[in-house]
Amino acid sequence: MNQGRSIRLFLVDGSSNGLLTAEIMNWTGHALTGPRTKLTELVQRPECSRTGIYFLVGPDPENTLRPLVYIGESDDVAKRLKQHNRPEAQGGKDFWEKVCLITSKDQNLTKAHVKYLESQLISQAIKSGRCGLVNGTAHDYSVLPESDQADMASFAEQIRTILPVLGFEFFRDPSGTKLTGSGDTSAISPLFELEIPKYGIRAQAQEVDGDFVVLKDSQARPKWTGSPRGYANLFDQLVQDGILAEGPAGERVFSQDHGFSSPSAAAAVISGRSANGRTKWTLVGKKQNYGDWQNELVSAEAPETELEQKP
Repeated sequence: MNQGRSIRLFLVDGSSNGLLTAEIMNWTGHALTGPRTKLTELVQRPECSRTGIYFLVGPDPENTLRPLVYIGESDDVAKRLKQHNRPEAQGGKDFWEKVCLITSKDQNLTKAHVKYLESQLISQAIKSGRCGLVNGTAHDYSVLPESDQADMASFAEQIRTILPVLGFEFFRDPSGTKLTGSGDTSAISPLFELEIPKYGIRAQAQEVDGDFVVLKDSQARPKWTGSPRGYANLFDQLVQDGILAEGPAGERVFSQDHGFSSPSAAAAVISGRSANGRTKWTLVGKKQNYGDWQNELVSAEAPETELEQKP
């Protein structure tokens, strides 16, 4: 089992829509986040006068499935945020609605450290494919001693842990790389398959750390045929990103492992229309579907008491 972690959240002004701080036990980092509407209060916080790395996040008008993100660093984040708050015509940025700032509680982060972090995190954001990156390309910054690079790798890992807790998902790897990696495999399910004999479609998937990961070389229908609502935009986005590549017989083929939010999302993309993934996916070599498999696991861990079984 993966080891648990304790994260402390604090609502600065007592409101869930206001400023929020977050810390991980035994981590020197400190996160501060809030909406742009609270920027006046945020820049007055002591964290904003420190050296740190920050994320500006807002909606992408051309893609509702993922946000636009700008990753920056500064010795004086408050000053930089004031610059970003200017109108676009004056050198600012209009797109962002939320900001998240990462600093160090012991104030040992240097300018070199945050430049290195910025470089690494931009590369990881591009790799994840979960956001539109306003930065464009990553700057290769490696002017750090080997020991400092190791420290920053650990620091970046904690950033990737704490951001999803704060609602920022753009560093989560959608490709299911943990399937082939070494280490803990307890969070990986058995193999599932989905077949559509009429169209010669066959796909395989596994559940990994909460994501439903369709495996590379799985097939999907060539185009979306269902309602324009639902997962039509997701299908089109995967085609645009090259994840659903064109196959030799006109079908679509997954060019890499790809994680979905649910079995139904994966089943819909493969089927080209809305589909109930809990019944469409079945265990390889068995007739048991995903829903029955999951229910069996839950029942085994939490059996009903004799009282609960009575009508």
